[in-house]
Amino acid sequence: MFPDLIKIGDFVVHTYGVLVALGMIVAFYTATYFAKKEGLNVRNVENIFLFSVLGGLVGARIAYVFEHPEEFNSFIDYIAVWKGGIDWFGGFIGGAIVIYFLVKKYKIPPLKMADIAGISAVIGHGIGRLGCTAAGCCYGKPIPEDSVFKPIGITFPDHPHTAAPHGFPLYPTQPAEAFGNFIIFGILFLLYRSKRFDGQIISLYLILYGIERFLLEFWRGVTPPLPVINLTWNQIITIGMILTGIIIFIYGFKKSKNEAV
Repeated sequence: MFPDLIKIGDFVVHTYGVLVALGMIVAFYTATYFAKKEGLNVRNVENIFLFSVLGGLVGARIAYVFEHPEEFNSFIDYIAVWKGGIDWFGGFIGGAIVIYFLVKKYKIPPLKMADIAGISAVIGHGIGRLGCTAAGCCYGKPIPEDSVFKPIGITFPDHPHTAAPHGFPLYPTQPAEAFGNFIIFGILFLLYRSKRFDGQIISLYLILYGIERFLLEFWRGVTPPLPVINLTWNQIITIGMILTGIIIFIYGFKKSKNEAV
């Protein structure tokens, strides 16, 4: 697609980096917006956001290393994140761990903070996936010649900064995920104004994104399925996300109903 946004001689600004940075900025202001709505200390929420990003980066790298060990041959390879190689679910888990400890430190209601994190993550993630479209990472499988999906396939160019295979159409998994995330954000944004209990937003995020990503994994060409079960590690994680979301929703709904009584 368009891996290089600006190129002047040897100076290159990568589209992926710009869109990921934009996604973080939008997620940051989304978090502070809802922190004010929740009556929380905005400075504490800002600190939680910034440190969770760092924790997410570490988690994303660790997960990618475990998923693609064949790509690493030296110590420098393990830390060279500027060359690419991060995993969204690893970032999600790493960021969640940091949020857990900081929420305890600042004495913020965990589910209230989780609601803010969920709606912020999904919009930032959606914008970041547009960056993936530009760079060709997280690409889809090749579309068969006789498939009805061939007209919407993405054919990536032969470019040193494009990770995807080139010269033939691939399933457009990156823009599809971005579009799905934007829809989820819209749903959560509308529901946030009338949410009935803390945890409602994060539970719906886990359920909706879990379903979206579980289905998309069948068309992604990056992570091979595991033997026997024929599901990827990402699909196993999404099942856990969906179940966790259902448990949080049932718990919160019952609690709010009892308090109303």
